[in-house]
Amino acid sequence: MELRGRNALVTGAGHRVGRAIALALAGRGMRVAIHYNAAEKGARETLEQVRAAGADGDIFGADLTRGDAAAQLVSAVRDKFETLDVLVNSAAVMVRTPFGETTAKQWDDIMALNLRAPFLLTQAAAPLLRESRGVVVNISDLAAFETWPAYVPHGISKSGVVHLTRSLARLLAPEVRVAAIAPGTVLLPEHWDAESAEHLIETTPLHRNGSPEDVTRTVLFILDSDYLTGETIIVDGGRNVRP
Repeated sequence: MELRGRNALVTGAGHRVGRAIALALAGRGMRVAIHYNAAEKGARETLEQVRAAGADGDIFGADLTRGDAAAQLVSAVRDKFETLDVLVNSAAVMVRTPFGETTAKQWDDIMALNLRAPFLLTQAAAPLLRESRGVVVNISDLAAFETWPAYVPHGISKSGVVHLTRSLARLLAPEVRVAAIAPGTVLLPEHWDAESAEHLIETTPLHRNGSPEDVTRTVLFILDSDYLTGETIIVDGGRNVRP
């Protein structure tokens, strides 16, 4: 796909990996719809950086845990940009939920943002993406392939993203390609300490933690790879192949 001059929607683009993806697409000449929920200040900072890179864009607020928000967000982007070529489902939450303490509300909130929102966003965007022969990139997680005792609902939601990717790739072919990325440790949670970070480095085969750029390079690879669909690419420094 030739990206220059085309339009992308990146959810959760006000900070962290979502911001990095938005900037990478801007660097390839795309006009970027920057979605945010609570991080409006961060979204405006992302927009400033997009424009500093010589690209164009705008910000769009939406609480994707609401059932009607996905369709409203896509409609707002369509009204502003007219067309849509790339949808990156990056918005997600990672909440520590020990098994014996997890509440029904925590479960519902995690599933609503991490799994239901990518489904509803792709559903709403499908007509635009079919018309443009576009691409959907879902951001899953290494937790989809491992068992993390303190993050069981998170892992289930991200496993669902892997299955969603396979299902939508079949449903939307041949006009639309759908693929996913499952990052490992590319950005530590803000509350983690140096000892935890060092432990991850020591137990990762490549002996380093990743960076958002490791994810953005994979996003661009997917967009450039016109014969790739339905796959989830694990980007984790080899953690998933440990004994």
